[in-house]
Amino acid sequence: MRNYLLLDDNEAFAENLAEILRDGGDEATVVTDGARALELARSTRFDVLLTDMKMPGMSGAAAVHHLRKVDPGLAAVVITAYPGEDDLETARREGLLAVLPKPVPIPTLVSLLSTARRDGLVALVDDDLALCDNLTEVLRARGFSCVTASSVLDADQLASVRPFAALVDLRLPGGPDGEALRRLRARFPELPVFVMTAFPEAVSAMPENAGIFCKPFDTAALLEALERAHASRQERAA
Repeated sequence: MRNYLLLDDNEAFAENLAEILRDGGDEATVVTDGARALELARSTRFDVLLTDMKMPGMSGAAAVHHLRKVDPGLAAVVITAYPGEDDLETARREGLLAVLPKPVPIPTLVSLLSTARRDGLVALVDDDLALCDNLTEVLRARGFSCVTASSVLDADQLASVRPFAALVDLRLPGGPDGEALRRLRARFPELPVFVMTAFPEAVSAMPENAGIFCKPFDTAALLEALERAHASRQERAA
């Protein structure tokens, strides 16, 4: 059984979705303001947050930020009628499972929520934007959320999130080979890391416990490695 937190000032929409989720055997709590969502998150363990972006008082982006401070493992899905708004980029930097446009088909939303994983945030650090887009979609299909960075400086900005694993290219703008990886390891010493590289000659300098995937790599093998890392985390948390 999963537990959903639905944050939307359109109470009728949220209650309709909550009823569908409850009919499927899960729990769903509806709130119409961010302050109440934050209060509940301090006392209740939710698996997934679904939030609207435009709301009176606390925005959806602010809600994701504050709720993740309380519960870093919470998966987050955003729905919005304004996909170009600046706050949306702020929310993306917190690591989202998906951003869906309004009006969103309920079956699509229910399917996405049902696969979302707690503690499933992956830090994806690579300056190949096409690869990042492809991997993000593949990971989302497995219920993993992504937060991305394309340079050493961008990787430094990941300090505020709590990924369970990282996929890191060795050669990135802003520093020598492996610099982004070294900084991530300094920030998250126990973080499982999977190195993606087109320069196998640089692999010898990597930590022994880093998984190595030489480009072009087998995406299925990478997914299996992530699944094992996530399962291991869940076992330790149990």
